[in-house]
Amino acid sequence: MPEGHTVHRLARTLETLFAGRPLAVTSPQGRFAHGAALLDGSVLVRAEAWGKQLFCGFASSGDDDVARWLRVHLGLYGAWTFAGTGDDVVHAIGAPRRRIGERDSVPAGVAADAPGAWEPPAPRGAVRVRLLADSAVADLTGPTACEVLTGAEKADVEARLGPDPIRPDGGRGDLAAARDAFVARVRRSRVTVGQQLMDQAVVAGVGNIYRAEALFRARLDPLRPGRDVPAAVLAAIWDDLVDLMRDGAATGRIVTTRPEDRGAGTGPAPGAGRRRTRQNTDDDTGAVPADEAFYVYHRDGLGCRVCGTPVAVADLAGRNLFWCPACQS
Repeated sequence: MPEGHTVHRLARTLETLFAGRPLAVTSPQGRFAHGAALLDGSVLVRAEAWGKQLFCGFASSGDDDVARWLRVHLGLYGAWTFAGTGDDVVHAIGAPRRRIGERDSVPAGVAADAPGAWEPPAPRGAVRVRLLADSAVADLTGPTACEVLTGAEKADVEARLGPDPIRPDGGRGDLAAARDAFVARVRRSRVTVGQQLMDQAVVAGVGNIYRAEALFRARLDPLRPGRDVPAAVLAAIWDDLVDLMRDGAATGRIVTTRPEDRGAGTGPAPGAGRRRTRQNTDDDTGAVPADEAFYVYHRDGLGCRVCGTPVAVADLAGRNLFWCPACQS
């Protein structure tokens, strides 16, 4: 499932490609035909993200006021793919990517400066929604949620979400208020802090990678009840998430290790296998390689980069939890 930084990057890409332009909106698959008909011919005014929720605001031609919102939650299997011609699409490389679980793959279907009249490719797979302009197309497949909302309905969805570390105001007016809301929510519950960090009503946009890495960086036991975690520790976790997730939104990659810890603790424990988490920038010579980007995520059985203890993995509420039993005791 995409983490929140990916959804923010998708929102920026959709604005870059389509903002201010009337779009042909269709549902090649047919499952969203009614919703597509409501949006067809409308102008995309803006696109924004709140955690893992993507909202595209549409207005009637010549009207700047958003009349309807397209809400998309990609879930485990959803993906946006793009194709087009011209500089706008070229600059989008690195933002729109096909998603496979929590792994990025290369951009799909982007062509620059195609000769002659550009023809959009035929839909591939079960395309729920197609957004088509004169020189670009975006196809949505496999989302968990896809619906058309009014402004009031959008506000209702947002009211159920926790603060978002990537939004400029955190979704609570300012970052200080967002931090306070996060701290208060965690501390009023007996639920483990590891489980709460994956609850989108507690903090929006955090997925399995940011959960594991933020808890390690805080040296916090993920199974500690939220109400037992000091407020100052939670406030520091929030501030760390702001830095980490905004960096992810800016660069398109998740890097949580500090330079001095990279390359350390990479040897497997006796009898342990070795898994690799792919970064979308693995072929970029200037990027931190995936094998050095994380402290604990998908590093179970490998030595902790700080203390050498084998990283542990266990199931927590249906998701794999990774942590260092020594550093996070």
